[in-house]
Amino acid sequence: MRAPALPWPVTALTDALTPWVPGAAVEVLAEIDSSNSELMRRARAGVLAPTLLVAETQSAGRGRLGRDWQGGGLGSALSFSLGLPLAPRGDWSGLSLAVGLAIAEALHAEIQLKWPNDLWWHDRKLAGILVETAGAGASGAARFVVVGVGINIAPLADPGFRTPPGWLQALLPEIDAPGALLRIAAPLAQALGAFEQQGFAPLVARFNARDALAGQAVRLSDGTEGIAQGVDAMGALRVETAAGPRTVHSAEVSVRPMGPA
Repeated sequence: MRAPALPWPVTALTDALTPWVPGAAVEVLAEIDSSNSELMRRARAGVLAPTLLVAETQSAGRGRLGRDWQGGGLGSALSFSLGLPLAPRGDWSGLSLAVGLAIAEALHAEIQLKWPNDLWWHDRKLAGILVETAGAGASGAARFVVVGVGINIAPLADPGFRTPPGWLQALLPEIDAPGALLRIAAPLAQALGAFEQQGFAPLVARFNARDALAGQAVRLSDGTEGIAQGVDAMGALRVETAAGPRTVHSAEVSVRPMGPA
């Protein structure tokens, strides 16, 4: 198996995670189909140890709703998954929003959040998040959660994206994939622990302050149109439609901004 090519700070990452995820292991692979898929395979096989799995390149990276996640060449994107047992006291709703908020706040003040799972900068998609769980378990029992993150680090050559891509070096010119991960790791782990104890409700104001859809005319996947009004305490998108207020959950729709109302 080919060794990783980039200088990943494995010891520093382990030290950063340990206060929030005791016993977490850090693995870096030169290539894999999908870091999320690998941790989900392990979880289904009963391997539930907390793990940060980094993939320098992915042959079958995945995004939300079964979409492909397209990275570029070596170092042009950061792709990783953090898997750990999690047992929120309340509802799981809002977990992907909490993840996105933690990453955005760790990276740059100008990064916005596009509900439910993207990071944007100047109407360009900078990053995407995919959260998956294994094991239903009893109510209140821990499930193994895999949080997958893909961040564009450098410009991407492929012009065929549905949403124009952004890249982190436009905001932080000196940053690379290992450096970005080191900035993210501890805040992400801390946010997951806080979500387990408190849910999404304490984060509403912070999310809405970065909400890329706020005040925008949007069209839902069922054709309904309205004005996005931020998110509620469960992480649902609030949309004012011609028929009245509506709350939208991530499993129900995709949202496309239509421009200012």
